[in-house]
Amino acid sequence: MNERRSMGRASPLFLVLLGLGVFFATYNLVTLVIHHQRRERRAELPGVDPVTRMPDELRRAEGSRRPFHVVVTATDAAYSRWQCRVMYYWYKRMKDGEGSEMGGFTRVLHSGKPDSLMDEIPTFVVNPLPAGVDRGYVVLNRPWAFVQWLEKATIEEEYILMAEPDHVFVRPLPNLARDDYPAGFPFFYIKPAEHSQIIRKFFPKEKGPVTNIDPIGNSPVIIKKSKLEKIAPTWMNISLKMKEDPETDKAFGWVLEMYAYAIASALHGVQHILRKDFMIQPPWDLKLDSTFIIHFTYGCDYTLKGELTYGKIGEWRFDKRSFLHGPPPRNLSLPPPGVPESVVCISSRPS
Repeated sequence: MNERRSMGRASPLFLVLLGLGVFFATYNLVTLVIHHQRRERRAELPGVDPVTRMPDELRRAEGSRRPFHVVVTATDAAYSRWQCRVMYYWYKRMKDGEGSEMGGFTRVLHSGKPDSLMDEIPTFVVNPLPAGVDRGYVVLNRPWAFVQWLEKATIEEEYILMAEPDHVFVRPLPNLARDDYPAGFPFFYIKPAEHSQIIRKFFPKEKGPVTNIDPIGNSPVIIKKSKLEKIAPTWMNISLKMKEDPETDKAFGWVLEMYAYAIASALHGVQHILRKDFMIQPPWDLKLDSTFIIHFTYGCDYTLKGELTYGKIGEWRFDKRSFLHGPPPRNLSLPPPGVPESVVCISSRPS
């Protein structure tokens, strides 16, 4: 009888050991689950794919200030000069604002000789393409201008912002690039996949799918100087080859040089962080929101009721092409009620 009682009752020592065993087994299981969940959360962090918007928290986490050099290519024509003056004015207004990482400024003048703005805007003079090479497409001089500037100029900043005369800064611009990934603006009309047959003339299959080519132009782009030094000669050569090819020239027209930059970047294995907040383009973009640049390339035509009449000269209009021979007057009439915020802003910005 005593044996039965002792067999049916567990000793205190056994119970303690059993409890400890259950505790450690449970602890190890819970620890393993938590560790696995943390690994999954890390894998899901934003910003892993470089061709996305760069999360602000990751950019801030990079720490030290990373200034970039602002550079714009230009001619000595009056049309280009007044736009450069406006652009440089707003650069100076925003350069030292909170959050800005804007560094020095250079106007790369590809007319081959100094002009009247040399003392007003920091300028580096380079040669144009030989006569007749651009075939009336003056933008073809841009990549050649960058090749010369990068070879000959002393540039202190590690990064470069490629901008254009018709860009107006409306907010202090931080460095949107991330390490070796440049930042660019996605243009709705740059569609490499829709022109794959033409693209393959310059981007062979062994380089990968056409979708490797970003829907961008060279501007606005913030990029490491070392990357641009490699891309620029390829960009120039592809631009020239595209212009010489009738099918490509007809298909791409005035955005030919933009496609050339996108292809040249892809050939060098460079992908861009696509930042839709980099820039807006009135009249299609209606609000400023959190943008940094206004691109006033399109004409803005409205009725006096504030209705867009694109393609038809409006009762009120702002179009840079109306001022081919000199700057807009200071007393431009304000747009009528109902015109979008973006148009109101740009029509009141030229100074």
